[in-house]
This record gives sequence, structure tokens and C-alpha cells, in this order.
Amino acid sequence: MNEKNNLCDIVIFGGHGDLAMRKLMPSLYHLAKEGYLNRQSRIVTVTRRSMSKEQHISLIKEKLIRHVGSEIFDESEFVDFAALLECVEMDMTKHEDYSRLYEVLRVKPRYERIYYLSTSPDLYGKICKELAAWRLIDDASRVVLEKPIGRDLESSRSINDEVAAVFDESAIYRIDHYLGKDTVQNILALRFSNAIFMPLWSSGSIDHVQITLAETVGVEGRWSYYDRYGAMRDMVQNHLLQLLCLIAMEPPCSLDGNSVRDEKLKVLRSLRPIGPDEIMQKTVRGQYTEGNINTVPVPGYLQEERGDFESTTETFVALRVDIDNWRWSNVPFYLRTGKRMRSNESVIVIQFKKVPHYIFPKNGGSIDDNKLVIRLQPKESIKLKIMNKVPGLGTRMRLRPVELELNIPENSPRTPYAYERLLLDVIRSNPTLFMRRDEVEAAWVWVDKILEAWDTQNIKPKPYPAGTDGPTASIALIERDGRSWYEE
Repeated sequence: MNEKNNLCDIVIFGGHGDLAMRKLMPSLYHLAKEGYLNRQSRIVTVTRRSMSKEQHISLIKEKLIRHVGSEIFDESEFVDFAALLECVEMDMTKHEDYSRLYEVLRVKPRYERIYYLSTSPDLYGKICKELAAWRLIDDASRVVLEKPIGRDLESSRSINDEVAAVFDESAIYRIDHYLGKDTVQNILALRFSNAIFMPLWSSGSIDHVQITLAETVGVEGRWSYYDRYGAMRDMVQNHLLQLLCLIAMEPPCSLDGNSVRDEKLKVLRSLRPIGPDEIMQKTVRGQYTEGNINTVPVPGYLQEERGDFESTTETFVALRVDIDNWRWSNVPFYLRTGKRMRSNESVIVIQFKKVPHYIFPKNGGSIDDNKLVIRLQPKESIKLKIMNKVPGLGTRMRLRPVELELNIPENSPRTPYAYERLLLDVIRSNPTLFMRRDEVEAAWVWVDKILEAWDTQNIKPKPYPAGTDGPTASIALIERDGRSWYEE
């Protein structure tokens, strides 16, 4: 593969940060290695650190070996990749420092420019304003924004207004790395290319949907940052609601960016608000205390480095969500996310309704409901759980649950990183898997009502020991509806 037209300067602000080193650089390395990135392109790291080009290349090499893996890292391929690397030392808040970036970019004036803002959202407007002031933006330029964009609807609009003063909406790529996962994209293929599922995808056949995004890690040295946002803003407003949209959306007229995002927007606008009267029944806030992860003792959230013993920021959220439209009437969506959980997993469970009448004897075992289980991590998979006869010559027919696996064969090519797919889509100017501004704002409208209700009702996070499945109240949330959280 040789994409000759993908000739661009990819400028990463905050290019020596954790995200850039763990996700962006490995993804760009693979794109270059596999021929998806033009070998004449450049990857320009913007950083406050004083560093020579040789030191920068040495640092990138060290991080790639760690995050790509020494068994995959190829020394000869890195020589070619290193030729793409540039480094600019500058303070992103100082107007005069942008002259250094200007000097680097003006050498290749015909290159398309992609600006990846891996910084605090508070800097998005300032960076864009300075890029415009130094005439570093043209009609082909794009900007990539990391989430969360703001802490509520008002701050989100303020940041988006600042960026929109410089970039057209079509050039703004709001990234959610969950949407770059192959299995997440496979939801569209599963739903809209298989006639077997299309008539079943509604309240007539589906009992409920569960989406769980659980992490065993804590705040990992980012306490001050995380404490400003919490699980609701950091995970629910974007990742969880985006996954819900892909499950619940109507068929788009095509796979072009606006058709898909139009349908997701309809779902977000159909979410039933959760107000003060229902906040205790339909939401659970939690905060982890000290406990054990894989038998290793870990501190509680308030005991983490730089922690504040008075903080009421939630590290866990569970919700019952209702969608007020024809397809999903009376089908609850149960969302759950948290840090320091028992296991590290992201899974979507579509649970189908019970059969209307049992003709098989139950003394040979219970009859499980059919489930479609879409696992995003740690290992991506799709499984359909159905009932099947137990082999044998007994007088009574006995049933057992079995799984039909819809997975990628083991000998298939390497599964691309989520950021790999998304970065390539930015290079190709394909916005389908990115959030449009009206999507972001519709999500904030719904989330803000919950945050406001928590505040007015003075609902504090419920404690849960690290290494568990969250507060016991989250179990009660789903069990009061006669259901339970999915476990394997």
C-alpha cells in the first residue's frame, strides 16, 4: 500500500505527553510502516522541553520499543520513520514562540496540515488563534480535539466557539478512540449487513441492553486533572453515549460522515432526561476506597498522590437510560463505568426476550436467555449465546447454552490500533467516526441535568473497595427491574 496523496505535516501539540507516546506515535509508526503515510510527510512534535532532534528521535525510539513491543519494533523501518520526525520547542501560550513552528512549516508550504491538540482543552482556543495569526491555516488544514471538551454545555460551547472562529466545522475532528476499535465499527456491519438481525433490533425482541466500561487502573498520577471531571464527564458524556448511539441509531442512508452522525444525533435527542425525582432510582455515583487489584494493595481515591480528602468527585457511575422513540420504547439501557474495578473490560450485551412458552423440561437445567455479547477489550470478540441440545440418548431432552463466535480468525492480519484508524481517517479527511458539534452539545444537555440533580440533591459518591464491581447500589439499580449485570 502506498498512499501517495497523503502528503501532510502532522503537528502534535503536547507531543511528549503520555497520550502522544503511548498511542499517537505507535499508531503513526504502524501507518508509516504499512505504507499508509506518505514517506515525504512530516510528524512535528511541539513541546516545552529543550531537546535536539537527535535526542527527540532517541526518545521516540525508546517509547516505541516499550509501547509497540520489542518483538514488533523493526530497526530498519524505524530509520525511515525517524526521517519523518521533527521537534519544535515552544511555549504554546506565547505568541512569539509560534515563530519557531512557522519556520518549520513554511519550508513545505504545499503540505496539508493536521494539528493534533493533545493538550488541556483550555488551550484549544489559544492555539487555534495563534495558528491563524501566523497564517498557518488554509482550506485544507484540519484540527483534532481530544475529549472531554469542557466540563458542561456552557464551557463546551465556549471552547467550540473559539475553535470555530478559526476552523470550519468540516475541518474539526473531535476524537473518541472507542469509535476507532474494529469491533465497534463491526456493530454497523453486524446491524446493517445481516438480515437475520435487522428485524430483531427493537423492543419487540430485545429485553434490555448493558454497556460496561470497567478499568482496574486508578487515576495514574493524573489526580488533579481527573478530579476536575470525574467519571460522568470523562466517560459517560462521550464513550458510553457514543456506544449507545451505535447500538440504538436508525439505519443511515449511507456511510458518509453526516448520514451516520445525523442518526446518532437523533438518539441523543431522544434520551429521556433524568431529573431530581428519579435521580436516586436511575443513577449511582461511586468513589473507590483502598482495596486489592489482583492481590496487590492499592490506595483509595482520596489517598492517591496529590489527593484531596474532601473531594466528592465520582470514579464510578451506573445509570438506567431510556430512549423515547418507537424502536426502543420500554427497553432500558444500563450503563456502567468505573476505575479500580475487579476486571479490565469493555463489553456490550444485547439481551433478547424470553421465549413465550417453554416446551422443554427444566429439571435438566435452566434455559438461558439469548444474548449477543460484543467485547471491546481486553480481547475483541462477538459472541451469540443460544441454547442447544446436550448430546445423548436420555428420555428427556436436555439443553445447554452454547456460543456462536463471530470473531476474526486467529491467523488474520494484525488488528490496527483504534488511534491508527482514526488518524488515517483524519489524513483522508473522512469525518464519519468523529463527533460533530451538535452531537457533543446534545450529550452535554442530557448529562448536565444529571450533574445538576446530583448537586441540588446533595448526592455524594458511595464508597466501594478497589477490586470490586462498584457500589452495591449499582446492583440494586438493575435488580429492582428484575435483571442483573452480565458476568462470564
